[in-house]
Amino acid sequence: MEPAPIIVCVECGGRAHLISFAPPDQEYEPGDQLIYRCEDCMDRFDIVHDDIEGPEDL
Repeated sequence: MEPAPIIVCVECGGRAHLISFAPPDQEYEPGDQLIYRCEDCMDRFDIVHDDIEGPEDL
């Protein structure tokens, strides 16, 4: 499962972009670290990738 390329920043409500990449020739797996940076406040967010896609899967 691919992570979202853009998420909502929890600090300012801006757009935080994925700045980390999966290893070459591999996909993200649950437990991988995802790094996002907000384009507005420049905060960095480190998130652990899981296998839940979103609320529609619950």
